[in-house]
Amino acid sequence: MTSLLNQHRSHRKLTTLVENRTTYNAEYAELNIYETHAYAEKVSLTFGFPIIASMLTGKKIMHIDGFEAFDFFPGESVVMPTNKEMVIDFPLATVEKPTQCLALGIDAFKIEEIVEKFNQNVAIENENNNWDLDHTASHLINNVDVNHLIERLTYTFTNNNKSKDVLLDLMIQELIVRLLQTKAKSLIINDTNNIFNDTRIGTVIKFIKDNLTNKDITVDQLAKKAYMSTSHFHKQFKNTLGVSPIDYINSEKIKFAKKLIKESKDVRMSEIAYKSGFNNTSYFNRQFKKMEMMTPAQFKSSIANS
Repeated sequence: MTSLLNQHRSHRKLTTLVENRTTYNAEYAELNIYETHAYAEKVSLTFGFPIIASMLTGKKIMHIDGFEAFDFFPGESVVMPTNKEMVIDFPLATVEKPTQCLALGIDAFKIEEIVEKFNQNVAIENENNNWDLDHTASHLINNVDVNHLIERLTYTFTNNNKSKDVLLDLMIQELIVRLLQTKAKSLIINDTNNIFNDTRIGTVIKFIKDNLTNKDITVDQLAKKAYMSTSHFHKQFKNTLGVSPIDYINSEKIKFAKKLIKESKDVRMSEIAYKSGFNNTSYFNRQFKKMEMMTPAQFKSSIANS
């Protein structure tokens, strides 16, 4: 991300050492890049429209109503509703190593337009689950799809291009959909109040959780649980949660495998794979590396050295 800011640095003007703001405008959105070059505490920011804030360099400590104070690092984002306050500390900012963050603001009517399309696209007959972005804040960690979009948006905002507004419009639509899928996935998966138990996608998620180590879960089986054809179920699942049923199952199995690795120091990886619901150790290794960007053995080594 740092290299993407070269164009920005050549044009921006520093007028303050704390949250110096540079704004880039587009038809439906604005990108604000904030730079802080000195230690600061309790800096308040509020926006009159929904925003997604993403860290670029350095570290912040975020204070947001409804969350415990948390460290905010590059690769992480926060989705903030309209007029919701962020109070920010900058413990490490210096002139040589400034803390940099972007805040992407999107017109509410544009969000509403995409939200309506999204809800129509994921609607399942006899169920009324409408997703939105503008009621609660969200903290996103290691969301690869969102991070890639933020990088592309930053590059396009800060560089002149004849098709700039068209490209930004397409990327903003995709970003809103990704955020809605992320929110839907989080709410359904972490459904502690069993709100979604009587929905078809919720029923499938519960079945997967209850049978995670079962090596024979198939998409056909899940489709029957949801009372849908296999093709329709696959489409609705991916549209709603942003991942295919198989990718979701594998991601949950990998989470379980990581837990086993942490708890079982001397267990062979083939046994970890089997206990996590994988029939094939090679497939387990491939899926682990795909999702964690390291092999199971490297993960185990990183724990031992931490």
